[in-house]
Amino acid sequence: MKNELRVLRAIAGWSQAELAGRLDVSRQAVNAIETGKHDPSLPLAFKIARLFEKSIEEIFHDQ
Repeated sequence: MKNELRVLRAIAGWSQAELAGRLDVSRQAVNAIETGKHDPSLPLAFKIARLFEKSIEEIFHDQ
């Protein structure tokens, strides 16, 4: 799944570690989601969307 997480994180000026702390996940989990190696759980996707004040569809794409 493609996503805009890296772009949104860069706009916010956060490192992967900072974003991970805000989401209560590991930095490695953030990296795996950003690179498309792992899809977030639905609760985590909602948490990401709330954090960036976007809809899930604005952040995650089918391809």
